[in-house]
Amino acid sequence: MANQSNKAAAQSPVKTVSGTKGASARQKVLAFSSLVLLIIVFSILSPNFFQPYNLIAIMLSTAVNGVLAIGVTFVIITGGIDLSVGTMMTFTAVMAAQTVAVWNLPVIVGVFVALLVGTICGMTSGIMVAKFKIPPFIATLGMSMLTKGLSLIIANSKPIYFTNAPSFSQIAMGTMFPFLQDFQIPNAVIILFVLAILASFVLNNTIFGRYTFAIGSNEEAVRLSGIDTDRWKIAVYAVNGLICGVAGILIASRLNSAQPALGQGYELDAIAAAVIGGTSLSGGEGTILGTIIGAFIMSTLTNGLRILSVPQEWQIVMTGIIIIFAVYMDMLRKRR
Repeated sequence: MANQSNKAAAQSPVKTVSGTKGASARQKVLAFSSLVLLIIVFSILSPNFFQPYNLIAIMLSTAVNGVLAIGVTFVIITGGIDLSVGTMMTFTAVMAAQTVAVWNLPVIVGVFVALLVGTICGMTSGIMVAKFKIPPFIATLGMSMLTKGLSLIIANSKPIYFTNAPSFSQIAMGTMFPFLQDFQIPNAVIILFVLAILASFVLNNTIFGRYTFAIGSNEEAVRLSGIDTDRWKIAVYAVNGLICGVAGILIASRLNSAQPALGQGYELDAIAAAVIGGTSLSGGEGTILGTIIGAFIMSTLTNGLRILSVPQEWQIVMTGIIIIFAVYMDMLRKRR
């Protein structure tokens, strides 16, 4: 009996892992199928939907939300949440504009400042969560209000335009590869996919990624094994902040300005994209591929409803319904 008990105990983790992988794969297939179904439905309802210019518009709108969703995926996998990604993105955009348009420094310096500010903000949230044991919801909500206020103060509540740096818009709207000019695929889309590949590699093939999953699965067990979970958790939030800096650069470049009142609400789309793609709000489970699919679902839905002239109020309602449905499906996966 003892031997049978030990054998069962040894096999149970294997079953759990295989079951988790199977559930994750099913979730990605379901999300991709939903994306294809949305494209088919909107193409039938409107002849203007499945047109090259509109598909490029969908990819461009996915770029910013997709980048934010990649960053928040790391945080959610650890079992945390970040409600400040939208306003952090705005704050980094304002700092980039302040550096380039107001202080007249080179564009590359503005890019560096945006990435540095994003990293510092993310690290600060991580310290509040890991060291001061403030719940992630409260810590990042406070960071959201802080960065929103600083953006308005620094920009004097007015947009900052890149009038003296026209090259800044080329970061997102230009084309770095000549062979893509005929397809009119902007740099923002390329940056999204390159970042997704890098993030996926880090998450699946590095110690940082393994500890991210481990903390989300069982933080206490990881701590008892001798790993400094606080340090790794701070690093995860810092990486999220860095990625928010990338999103800030993209949105400032796309708009050719920094809009200090923009940003609030982006965090909901980012979290929804991650959850739709299979990232569990309980932590320990998620993929970058699934998050990208989720981001495209959100952008496709918004674009399709706009083409069908659905009022913006109802678009917000649909977004709320999708978030509730995605969370409910995540709960069902966990129960199974």
